[in-house]
Amino acid sequence: MRNMIKQTQLTKGGLEALETELKVLVEEKRPRLVDRLANARSQGDLAENNDYQNAKEELEFLDGRISEIQDVVKSSVIVAGNGKKDEISLGTQVTLKVGGKEHIFDIVGDWEADPVKKKISHTSPLGTALVGKKVGEKVAVEAPAGTITYEILKVN
Repeated sequence: MRNMIKQTQLTKGGLEALETELKVLVEEKRPRLVDRLANARSQGDLAENNDYQNAKEELEFLDGRISEIQDVVKSSVIVAGNGKKDEISLGTQVTLKVGGKEHIFDIVGDWEADPVKKKISHTSPLGTALVGKKVGEKVAVEAPAGTITYEILKVN
């Protein structure tokens, strides 16, 4: 049996954002933290040196984030919709009507999801309900406040 690497689905913009974040972490933030750690280490007694302990913890966290992003970038597959202009899929933008108001959402991979920016994962409850649907259809999604019904107005 071959070793299967889990693929991470991303939009082109999502991959570019991760690559930019990785570059900033590796080329800017990590060198600054290494310098800070070296300066703190040179101040003597490490047991009572809070700056040393803080810099060490921040560097460990940063290295973990760098490793995580590198793994995602290596395993990423870029998606750009399913080719059907009228059907919702990963990589499409959809205009929905709910409660008399229109909202525009981007359907993205899990790594790109950011509800505040109206980027919803295709695996979220709303994303799952929308994928495969077309303009004019309605979907009902269970939410803590009760069932919310969305009408699909437009798919890009």
